This record gives sequence, structure tokens and C-alpha cells, in this order.
Amino acid sequence: MKRITDYDVVICGAGHAGVEAAYILNHYNIKTSLVTIDASSVGRMSCNPAIGGLAKGQIVKEIDLLGGIMPQATDYSALQYKMLNKSKGKSVWSPRAQVDKRVYESFIANTVSQLENVTLIEGEVVSVDIAGSKLKSVLLRDGSKIMCRAAILTCGTFLNGLIHVGQKKIRAGRMGESAAEGITESLKSYGFKSGRLKTGTPPRLEASSVRWENMSIAAGDDDPIPFSYNTTKFSPKNIACHTVYTSVECKKIIEDNLETSPMFSGDVGGVGPRYCPSIEDKIFRFKDHDTHMLYLEPEWYKSNQIYVNGFSTSLPEYIQIKALRSIDGLENVKLLRPGYAVEYDFLLPSQLKSTLETKDIGGLFFAGQINGTSGYEEAAAQGLMAGINAKNHIQEREGFTLGRDEAYIGVMIDDLITKDTNEPYRMFTSRAEYRILLRFSNTHTRLFSKSKKERLLKNKVQDNIQSVCDRHKKHKKLLDKKLKPSIINPILTSVSEKEISTKKTIREILKRPNVSIDMISDHMKINDSEDGLRHHHNELMIELEAEVKYEGYIKRQERHISKILKNETIKIPKGFNYTTIKSISNEGRDKLSTIKPETLGQAMRISGITPADISILSIMITR
Repeated sequence: MKRITDYDVVICGAGHAGVEAAYILNHYNIKTSLVTIDASSVGRMSCNPAIGGLAKGQIVKEIDLLGGIMPQATDYSALQYKMLNKSKGKSVWSPRAQVDKRVYESFIANTVSQLENVTLIEGEVVSVDIAGSKLKSVLLRDGSKIMCRAAILTCGTFLNGLIHVGQKKIRAGRMGESAAEGITESLKSYGFKSGRLKTGTPPRLEASSVRWENMSIAAGDDDPIPFSYNTTKFSPKNIACHTVYTSVECKKIIEDNLETSPMFSGDVGGVGPRYCPSIEDKIFRFKDHDTHMLYLEPEWYKSNQIYVNGFSTSLPEYIQIKALRSIDGLENVKLLRPGYAVEYDFLLPSQLKSTLETKDIGGLFFAGQINGTSGYEEAAAQGLMAGINAKNHIQEREGFTLGRDEAYIGVMIDDLITKDTNEPYRMFTSRAEYRILLRFSNTHTRLFSKSKKERLLKNKVQDNIQSVCDRHKKHKKLLDKKLKPSIINPILTSVSEKEISTKKTIREILKRPNVSIDMISDHMKINDSEDGLRHHHNELMIELEAEVKYEGYIKRQERHISKILKNETIKIPKGFNYTTIKSISNEGRDKLSTIKPETLGQAMRISGITPADISILSIMITR
């Protein structure tokens, strides 16, 4: 058996999760190997040409504060920025960027190639070697063995991947790329439990075959905010996307051919994402809707390849073409690639600790779609957290975790390890009970101290964030400045607010429902144009207004958190025998024995666990 040089950490897979793990491990000078089936696919954007979105945008901002690469790559390759959810409160505003996939992937690949402590190995990991309860090595398809102290499996949709286009089936993890076989079987031999999920992608269209004059323009924001505090030179493009609605005829074509879709014929055993359904799912589940909106998004600058967001499908190719050509403006459209579904294995994430290390095997970490998630951002965040904790594992340091009140990343990981995974997990603002505290605009105040303590950031980036934090404090003091009625009353009357008769502070004025900070910012005399961080001025203004308008809600949530924090810190002994607690419900004993929560707080969030169960468990732990 050929043996490759020993490494501290081996990463299996070079997608978004694998890249983030490699990037942060390099930052820590950890000797790392990044193993991928295809070395030319590092950081590939296999689905939509966008980063961020509802709650996902907050995750990208958090990745930036935790030393990740995705935010920088996004700012470097962006074609358009758009702030989503602006019709709602600022606490759930979410940034999103259309990106040039080619530029994004090139940026990532070049970055990885220059990492001094990371070796890219083209090969396929097929099994792991475990001695006792510790990882020892990984085995490659060619018989090579890599000895390591930790391994991070980031296999994406490649674990026994099976692509479906109508009745046509292809063994692959992505179109044109081989599936990974052997890892699932290896892990199951050590007692791990796996499942099967499905995701999909829409067809790609030839741009020159679209009648663009029949489409509606979807422009980006004119004055956007970058994702990364490492981005100082910022002059992004603003390339328009387009929208169009499906037709009644399109609905009928799909309805008449539902049986040809693997999802409806029973060919696909995996469960698909409820919140990102295929066009077949939409037609079947929303029968009262005759039309559905589609977004036509360029995959790179001046691209002739268009991504049809909203038309994910596994219908036969000829049905896809027929349905698309029934839509206004797509009558003569040409397919560059059909949409398809991909079915793949995942490992039940309840087998993980909050550090993403497996509960039973020391040094073995899972990150990304192997944990049942979907989405670039969710995968990248897990890869980053797994990388940080792989470093902590080999250095015998305490694990790095984030609470549900600290980050969307904390919400996601806690959900994964405590809740049943019945479908691909996708992050939404509604999943976070403390979403008022988890604003995209306050990421720097939420995570900067933890980031500094864990030494996650380069000095230059840390200085940039410190500058933003200092500026935030400075601007906050300006809210106590008082304004005369003669200055502020014209503004108040213009938005149907009651006039004032005496001087009021900017803070008091800003609490008025119809008053925004943009209306009074000139009177704050803020000058944020002196350095490369001027692009974050709008973000700071949004945050100042949110802090004022949500002040009551913020204090209420902080009081609630302080009450329940005690449960979060009560550790449950490893190997605790739940079967001996007869006064807990049968379902409760089964769920607790299966998931093995690390703390009482985690136990409280397991579905099927009642308050009575928690009360009894608390007494038993105390004893």
C-alpha cells in the first residue's frame, strides 16, 4: 500500500465547505491535504450564480467575521447586489449578490493554490480507518493511505450520487463528474446511520435565443454594501437580471407529464427541499396558481448561458423544452443543458457534536451536504467551523461553538444536531427565534470579540473591523445630539408625524415610525468618506436605526436569553444512560438515547421532548 506524506488534517472534497476548512487551517499553519476527485473543480458553483439571500446573507457576513474566504470571493466577482426583505423590518434585511461564476471559481482556485500549508491532491477518498474511538487515516481509491490526526468529510452530493433526467439515470455527483462510492459503506461499518436526499438544478438556456424585450428587468441596488471587511476597493458592476412568468400552457404541459418526472414516478427515493421545490412540485402542490415567476440570471459577465431560477426540474429533456417554449419570450429558446435531479447519501447530523466532530469518533468531522443541508452558504459555514475545530482537536483545545443568540451559523448547527432531518436543510430567518438580535448590520458587534479570542482574522482585516466598531461607537454618541423644532418639523410634517415644540434628541426623533435615519443623517454631520471603509457607511446607518427602533424588543430578548442561558451550560455526562429514567416518556428516552445531547439546552430543543422530560432529566443530572 502506497503511503502519502502524513498530514495533520485531511479534507475530503474541495467544494465550498472543503475550501473554507482548508483556508482557515492554512491560517493556523496546520499541515493539510485537500483531496478532490477533480482538481479543476475547486470551489465550483454547481448550481445558481448567486451568494447570499434570506438569512444566507447573514451567514456570509458571519463567515467574514470568522476568517472565511467566501465573502471576499463574492465581492471580487459580483455582478449585482440586492438587499432582500426591504418591505419588512431591518432585522431581517438580507444581502444577496449575483456573481460571475467563472471569476468566483478562478478567485477561489488561485487562493487555494497559494496556500502554503495546504496540498491539493487529486484522488478519491473511499474509506476511513478508525482505531478504538479515534481516526487514524483515510484510504484513497488507488490504494494510497494518508495518515492524519483529523479528517473533515465534505462530500457534497457525491456520496453514491445518482442524476435523474426523466427516466435517464447517470452515476454522478454533478453533471459530468463521477460519484463518490465507498465512504458511506465505510462509515456504516463503524455504526454511522445514513439517509438519502435529493436536490435539483434548472436548465441552462442560450441567451441569444431569448427575446429579452418580453422580459421585465430586475436591477440591483445602486449603492450596495460589500460582504467583506477585507474589501476596500469596491466599484461593483450592476448587471440586470430579468423576470418572466410561466404560462397556463406551461402548467398544462407539466401536469400532463408529471408521471415522467422521477420525483412522481417513485424512481427517486431521496426527499427534496420543501422550500426550493422543483417546477413539478410547484405545479402539483399549488394547483390554484396558474403561473410562477422565474428569474433569468447570467452565469458570468456577458454570458451566453442563462440560469433559470425557479425552474428546477427532472422532467425528460423534450418536456423541459416544450414547457419552456410555451413561455412568452422563450418560444425559440435553446437548451445548453437540461435541468436534473441528483440523489445522494447523507449522514444523520444528530451523530455530531456542536463542533461538527462525530460523537463517537475523535477527529472525524462532517461539513456541508453530507449533514443534510443545501446551499453554498450553509456548506461554507460548516466547513469553516469544522476547520476551526479540527485545529482545536489536534491542539487539544476546547471546541469553538456559536450560540443560537450569537449567529445564524449557531442556529443552523444546533438545528442539525437536535432536530430530525426529513428534508434538505435550508436556512431562513424564521428558524432563528432571536433574529432581531442577528441582523446582517451588527455582525461586527456580535462576533468580533469571539473572532479575536480565537485568532481567526489576519491583522489587516482585524484592524478594518476595529475601525468600523470604533466608528459605530462614535456615531452612536451622535444620536444624543438635540435638534431644534425649526430644523426637524419640516421633516416630521413631510411624513405625517406630529411636530415637536422643544428640542429633541436624534434618538427620540428616530423612534417615530415614519422617520428614517436617511432623513436626518445630514444633521449628524458624519464623514465616512476618508478611507477604504466608506462603503460600509450605509451598513452603519442601517444598524444605528435598527438599534433605536428595536430597542425595546432587543432588551426583551436579551432578558429572555439570560434566563435560559443556565440550561445551555449544564453539561450532560458522556455516556449518560437514559433508559434507566423510567419516568421519562418512551419517545423521550428513545430520542435522547439516539441524539445524545451535550447540554440540557440541546435536550430541550429535541422534537418529542416535553417540558416534563426536561424537568426530570435536570434532577437526574444534578444528582
